[in-house]
Amino acid sequence: MRLVGKATAVTGATRGIGRAIALAFAHEGADVLVNGRDARRGEAVCAEIRALGRRAVWHAADVADARQARSVAEAAAAAFGKLDVLVNNAGLFQRRPALEMDEADWDRLLDVNLKGAFFCAQAAGRIMKEQGTGGAIVNVASDACWSGGLNPCAHYAASKAGMVSITRSLAKELAPYRIRVNAVAPGMIETEMGGTAGSTLPELPILLGRYGTPEEVAAAVVFLACDESSYVTGANLNLSGGLFLDR
Repeated sequence: MRLVGKATAVTGATRGIGRAIALAFAHEGADVLVNGRDARRGEAVCAEIRALGRRAVWHAADVADARQARSVAEAAAAAFGKLDVLVNNAGLFQRRPALEMDEADWDRLLDVNLKGAFFCAQAAGRIMKEQGTGGAIVNVASDACWSGGLNPCAHYAASKAGMVSITRSLAKELAPYRIRVNAVAPGMIETEMGGTAGSTLPELPILLGRYGTPEEVAAAVVFLACDESSYVTGANLNLSGGLFLDR
């Protein structure tokens, strides 16, 4: 119960890693705002959280739009009376060769993965600063931030490298307000997105010999969200099973 009494918000929480994070937070005692665009899936996640005895709120928002991105943190604070933790998990993946990419491909993916994460964090940072009690922001990046993408996906890799960069920038700017900002960089994870990314990569040299699970990512996010990591900010935790150990 490392997050007892914490008010949290998780973007992209209707499935995969985001759902696992939301449920892990509830298991640790947190109330959770569940964000996404699929109301049916979102309400189902909220029902699972409530079954664990915690409060849950569904909030539909497309984080590609800055106003809607800011509304995630604002809705959590309105629902719970405060905001202690934000997880920027919402993201898109697309396999697209660089020479075939068009502007719409680039814009949509960067708007969700990078712009959305920034404006969610901006709103959360403002709320946490005003509260005066500190807080934690955790960004879900990707091993593509180091590799440039195992698939042809320059826009995705750029978005995740950018997310790591804003993690460091925000860690510096928000530290005076006791707001910690960290990232995790999952490798191949058993999700719908992970299967899409890995479908053409059968011989990956994963040292641990398997894909990771959403629950393993969620466990790392719980650590970065709770007081056990009180001396950690600006970090990017590699969760790739050793795939990029030489980088």
